[in-house]
Amino acid sequence: MPSMSAHCQLTGSKPGFGNDISHSYRRTPRRFDPNVQHKRYWLPGEGRHVRLTLSARAIRTVDRIGIEAAVARIRARGGKV
Repeated sequence: MPSMSAHCQLTGSKPGFGNDISHSYRRTPRRFDPNVQHKRYWLPGEGRHVRLTLSARAIRTVDRIGIEAAVARIRARGGKV
């Protein structure tokens, strides 16, 4: 089963890349994934639910600005809702 990339639709945060450094200072590649969650919101303007992939920070942003404004921002970035 292919997995989706850890990418936030609202903030655009994506994985960062770096190295794990062992006690002997040997470096191995790793990735720092953002804390993305799938959230379902009711969109009253369209009379339907939308399912968004959001980081934890973006969920707090939606709580602050509202779902209508958040969807408008996602669409302004060229995202599909």
